[in-house]
Amino acid sequence: MAGHSQFKNIMHRKGRQDSVRSKMFSKLAREITVAAKAGLPDPTMNARLRLAIQNAKAQSMPKDNIDRAIKKASGADTENYDEVRYEGYGPGGTAIIVEALTDNRNRTASNVRSIFTKAGGALGETGSVSFSFDHVGEITYKLSAGDADKVMEAAIEAGADDVETDEEGHYITTAFEALGEVAKALESSLGEAETVKAVWRAQNNVPVDEERAQSLLKLIDSLEDDDDVQNVYSNFEVSEEVLAKLSA
Repeated sequence: MAGHSQFKNIMHRKGRQDSVRSKMFSKLAREITVAAKAGLPDPTMNARLRLAIQNAKAQSMPKDNIDRAIKKASGADTENYDEVRYEGYGPGGTAIIVEALTDNRNRTASNVRSIFTKAGGALGETGSVSFSFDHVGEITYKLSAGDADKVMEAAIEAGADDVETDEEGHYITTAFEALGEVAKALESSLGEAETVKAVWRAQNNVPVDEERAQSLLKLIDSLEDDDDVQNVYSNFEVSEEVLAKLSA
C-alpha cells in the first residue's frame, strides 16, 4: 500500500492550515487564475480549472474569491506565471520536491535556495531526487463518504490503483494520466471529492529522529510560507512515538 505523505498528517494535526488561511487562499486563487488563463474560463470545459475550483471549495474559499480569480485571468494586466519544480535535500539526507508558480524565476529560485541553505539542506538539480518519487493522482474523501470497504469497492470499479483509510479520511491513488477519469467515476458513486490533485509520492521513506524531524518541519514551513511555493513533498518518516511528540 502506497500510503500518503506522513508529514502532511503532522502539519494537519498541528492546525497549520487554519493559521495560514489567508496565504492559502492566495495560492489557491493563483492556481485558479493560471488554470483559467491556460484554457477556457468555464470549468465545465476546462478540467484543470474545475479541479482548482474544487480544491478551493474544499478549503472553504469564498465563492467571491473564486469568481475574482477566474475573472482576473481575462485581464490584460494579469501576470504570466511559470510552473517550476525545485528539488533538494533536507537534514538527514531526505529528499524534497517543491512546486511553484512564479512570475519571476530568479526571485523564486533565490528564495528557495536560501531557505534550503539556512535549514542545513541543499538545493539540487532538476531530476536529482524526483527519480525516487512517483508522480501520481491523489483523490481524497472525508470519512463521511463511506466505510473503508465501500470506498475500496468504488475505487476498484473506477480504475484506481490504491486506497488508504485512516482517522483523517480516505486517500485514493491513481495513475497521473488517469486522474480526471477516475475522479469523474468516483464522483458518481461517492459524490464530490474533497481534493483531486497530482502529487509526488516517495517510493521509499527515510526514517528520521525527533531532532531532524523538527528541522525538516521548519524547512517545510519556511518553503510553504513563500508566496510562490504551491506544494512541498518529502520522503521522511518518523516513528509513532516521535509523531505523537510532534503532534502535541
